[in-house]
Amino acid sequence: MASYHLPVREWPSSEQPREKLIQIGAEHLSNQELLAILLRVGVTGQDVVSLSNELLLTFKGLAGLSRASLSSLAQVRGIGAAKAVTIKAALELGHRLILADVHQRTQIRSPQDVAGILQIEIALLEQEHLRVVLLNTKNTVLGMPTVYIGSLNTSVIRTSEVFREAVKENCAAVVVVHNHPSGDPSPSPADVQVTRELVSAGKLLDIEVLDHLVIGRTTYVSMRQKKLGFD
Repeated sequence: MASYHLPVREWPSSEQPREKLIQIGAEHLSNQELLAILLRVGVTGQDVVSLSNELLLTFKGLAGLSRASLSSLAQVRGIGAAKAVTIKAALELGHRLILADVHQRTQIRSPQDVAGILQIEIALLEQEHLRVVLLNTKNTVLGMPTVYIGSLNTSVIRTSEVFREAVKENCAAVVVVHNHPSGDPSPSPADVQVTRELVSAGKLLDIEVLDHLVIGRTTYVSMRQKKLGFD
């Protein structure tokens, strides 16, 4: 795309993001062009596409924008509160669209199925979240409640809390899932110990712990596949 020192409205129509979307479709626009449509106008000395590109570089792409707080976005020159809200709303709509699609996959056949459902939802969270995927006898998902937020260790996690909804729903099995905010899904010794205690508690309750997944930024680890905590 050409670079201009003019306001976008004075660019050739074939280069203006709004006109390009109308002519060739949204899927053919770059991230900065789509973001420019949301922002509408730039600031003195900087067109809106250049501003959008700067924003993406500053926050390291769309994932960084998604994690950024409203206040940090609003403080960027040319953004402000109103544009920050617009960005957050658009990203949340995209997030919900993805979730609406993946939640249709309700039968669990492998660790990949579980990761496919929850990766997008918890991979970018800034704190550890422990989710429990509740399953019936056919491994159909009955629910995915969050039962704990914070660093996982055996001194703070109560097995009764982890299994409360599973007992209430008369579940046959569960899959435990938590994220690593660092982005590295390598299980820690605490993760292994928590898994071992949950597996033991599940046996007493006649609820099988099928797996414990650790979700990273782009990948995951199945602790059952790694034989960690599943003695």
